Amino acid sequence: MTPARFPFYPFLLATSLFLAACAAKRPVVDKHPPAPAQPTATPAETAEKAKRDTDVPPASAHPPAKRGKTLQPPAPVGYTEEGNASWYGNPFNGRRASNGEIYDMYKLTAAHRTLPFETMVRVTNLNNNKSTVVRITDRGPFIENRIIDLSLAAAREIESVGPGVVPVRVEVLGNVDPYAGFFTVQVGAFRDRANAERLRDRLSASYTPIFIQQYDSPDGTFYRVRVGKISGEEATQGFADQLHTKEGFTPFVVRLDETAAPGAN
Repeated sequence: MTPARFPFYPFLLATSLFLAACAAKRPVVDKHPPAPAQPTATPAETAEKAKRDTDVPPASAHPPAKRGKTLQPPAPVGYTEEGNASWYGNPFNGRRASNGEIYDMYKLTAAHRTLPFETMVRVTNLNNNKSTVVRITDRGPFIENRIIDLSLAAAREIESVGPGVVPVRVEVLGNVDPYAGFFTVQVGAFRDRANAERLRDRLSASYTPIFIQQYDSPDGTFYRVRVGKISGEEATQGFADQLHTKEGFTPFVVRLDETAAPGAN
């Protein structure tokens, strides 16, 4: 396949008009959770932060997409999203999370595809109105119809361990702009690196940059194929929609953390 390569950034400007779509995620639900253990208490600084932000009204709309050199306005305090939450425990407990720290399922943490690490969020189970405050430390889940993966401790606080997946509202606490930064689009994940390389080579005729990120999961090593390095989540979502329409992918928009920058191979 030898179509002429075209620059990525003009394509970005065209796709920046698309609105952000709901994120999709992959749950890692522990089918055999360990014997009940007492979750760690919310750290004092976390509880205090949640208290300070309790009375802040939620945002009613996304800020406009970035255009030219104009800076995006900060996302309003209280930005929210709704969708499904899953939770993960063993065999991920004790393994390194995406932010570099060791995952402890008895601490109040969570995985999210696009929110910056260390973002504090309040997660409310819409079935029973129980809520918890967690810190974003990991990336995921990478399956459709999921927006956040909770630790076991957090899942216990909102009584979602038994159901496994529940509808939730996620509220960002503090003046965090979820849209700012660089993002990429994941278009495939393979156990065989050769398959990932074939997809990269096929897409490289039309898109750039394309890179492969190795992920060592409890189930073995996976090779994730990701396309693009785009400023702003909304523009990246527009590009993901184009990849879905033109290439047939089920894409996932992911924040491009420093540990997963293009150039990995």
